Amino acid sequence: MSDQDQDDLQLLDTPVATDTPVSRVAHEIDLASAGTEAEWLARLDEIGDELDPVDGGFSPLGAHHAALYSDGDDTLLVTFETITTIRERQPDHRPMGFTHAQARGWSSLSIMARQPRWFRDPEIADYFDAQIDAGFFDGFRRVLFYGEGMCGYAACAYSLAAAGATVLAVAPQATLDPMIAGWDRRYMHARRLDFNSRFGFAPAMLDGGRNAFIVHDPARRLDLMHATLFRRPFVTLLRSPDLGRDTAAALARMGTLAPMIDAAAQGKLTPAVFHTLMRARRNDGAYLERLTRRCAKLGRHPALTLAAARHALAQSDSRKLRKCLSKAEKQLSR
Repeated sequence: MSDQDQDDLQLLDTPVATDTPVSRVAHEIDLASAGTEAEWLARLDEIGDELDPVDGGFSPLGAHHAALYSDGDDTLLVTFETITTIRERQPDHRPMGFTHAQARGWSSLSIMARQPRWFRDPEIADYFDAQIDAGFFDGFRRVLFYGEGMCGYAACAYSLAAAGATVLAVAPQATLDPMIAGWDRRYMHARRLDFNSRFGFAPAMLDGGRNAFIVHDPARRLDLMHATLFRRPFVTLLRSPDLGRDTAAALARMGTLAPMIDAAAQGKLTPAVFHTLMRARRNDGAYLERLTRRCAKLGRHPALTLAAARHALAQSDSRKLRKCLSKAEKQLSR
């Protein structure tokens, strides 16, 4: 890592874990052993009651969504997550935003979806309108909205509620309105949802923000097309090529997602910091295997394929990688 890379990362404040009442509540109430989604939500409701015994930190939002608020310092992390992803990806089965903010002493607001409805139910808009009317977001010095995919769409769309907020979205959709994004046929069931009413077209909702960062894989054509719809003077498009189908999961696996969220929340995320963090790909077996196979498929650079295959095999063994290595060696020996 170069001196400049080190300087970029040293701009970030070091997160400090805090031993707060929130930490004890999160430790005592076991979400991981919940057998059903209903039981999981009930236990999350218990956590909400402990966080706020008067009003409760947990709020059902209609039949398909819920919110969990945890009070901390004057930095607020607003995340949009699906319950399925929380229970599959998080070891403790707690919302990622809740856990991330808790470790840093931040406040957090987790908006959770039970169904893939792109957060378009009226209860979501009503909830954010109520927060606007109450001046909720005005009480924080820094506000970051985060989400990925469908949740990235929502993070962008509802960031309008907090003037001056920063947004970090990974592979978000701009809209699924067939009049605008008819070329995206991945989510045909969602086209019946209303993407034209309040908080509808996500790129337009970013106008009240401070900065927005859209992370996308340019090799995934539809994600790239959505990313281009977000082009604004204050929006930074960050390219993350060859990370696979689930970009956010790859970032988390490489250990770059958490510092990326930290940098965005601190107002210190820049393309230089992002690209420094992305150097972690060099030690990621899945990325290296995709890179090797792409080089081998092109067939024009056997020396590059050879170098990539050897580096990838040093991380993990793979029959496909060994095949690519053998093919490159034969090409170079001619």
